[in-house]
Amino acid sequence: MSSIISPRQETPPGLRLAIAALKTQAQQIGRLVGEVEALCAPHALADPDSPVLAEIVRRNVPRWHFAMLNDAERNTALTEALRRRIPPGSVVLDIGAGTGLLAMAAVRAGAAHVYTCEENPLLAEIARQTIAGHGMSDAVTVLGKRSTELEVGRDLERRVDVLVSEIVDCGLIGEGLLPSVRDARARLLAPGGLMMPVAARLYGQLIESETVVGLNRVTGAGGFDVSLMNTAATRGHFPVRLGTWPHRALTEPRELVAFDLASGELGPGSRTLPFTATADGEAHALVTWFAMDLGGGITLRNAPQNTASHWMQALLLLDKPLALSAGQSTDIELSWTDTTLAVS
Repeated sequence: MSSIISPRQETPPGLRLAIAALKTQAQQIGRLVGEVEALCAPHALADPDSPVLAEIVRRNVPRWHFAMLNDAERNTALTEALRRRIPPGSVVLDIGAGTGLLAMAAVRAGAAHVYTCEENPLLAEIARQTIAGHGMSDAVTVLGKRSTELEVGRDLERRVDVLVSEIVDCGLIGEGLLPSVRDARARLLAPGGLMMPVAARLYGQLIESETVVGLNRVTGAGGFDVSLMNTAATRGHFPVRLGTWPHRALTEPRELVAFDLASGELGPGSRTLPFTATADGEAHALVTWFAMDLGGGITLRNAPQNTASHWMQALLLLDKPLALSAGQSTDIELSWTDTTLAVS
């Protein structure tokens, strides 16, 4: 007599999670299809107050764009760096158009023409209309694609004189700064062309904080083991406004790695970094921030003390707490891919 085993019982738990993830993705695709059908109804496309359009916009334009555009320190630093560094009559490529802010600032600084690329079609159209509203459409070309898809002779008339690439997250590299600059510098920038930014450095220190661990890990809740939720935890670095959470510094800040954006290799890598404890405690995470050299004597920072910056700090959780005694030295390995920081 053979027993009957349901397909669910035969399927390994890990595979069931993967199938559930695909089903979730399929649900999202189904919702998108329904929204497209709703927008294609008579007069719907011309209605800017359509709730369907509002939902699409909400999902596809990250909220941090608003904080970024209202970051006066960032905007002033970038526009002033462009004013100081753009050679009159130059051709500029701006990677990551957003609203077209930096492209328009480059024109105002003296550029003859600016190409600005944006892979998000909605943001690209916002940039086109914003640029047109300022009467700069003849001086700025918005290209609706990634910089790695651009070709000289097709998208650009020639290699550009200046490359602007302010595409950074809290951990500097999360938006693809390294591969984008690596590619554009080799294919799209004229020999001897100018870069902005020209370099960037990551800094960090070890901290003790069970609270910040709980921002991306869980074991129990209400007397139940819910650790399977860690399947959905962020791998690598994630943003945290360090000053809002209880924590204690266990080491002094130190430089972690420097990136020469003008001529460095900018590939994945790793470094073993010695830290000396300044207090007894358990290290739970490495918190990092950047200093981005825009050239012209201007640097942008998102250090924990700079609460005005819209960029938070980047948190990298250790695999398990590390017991430290004041004066003790310990080695931490920092590694990075094209888009992610990791620590062990």
